Amino acid sequence: MGALSVTQRRSSNGANHKQLDTLRSLGLRRIGHTVEVKDSDQARGMLHAVRHLVEVEEGK
Repeated sequence: MGALSVTQRRSSNGANHKQLDTLRSLGLRRIGHTVEVKDSDQARGMLHAVRHLVEVEEGK
């Protein structure tokens, strides 16, 4: 599988602890921060949990 480019677009203020832990596990630290994650079922599940806070694009 390929990679996904994930960018945090909204603030994590007001998010519950599970969502904060998910953002931390993805490696996101602040608004506008972009990371590359391997496209896997686990990564897609984490992205689904915080889909309202992030923007996902197909990686290189």
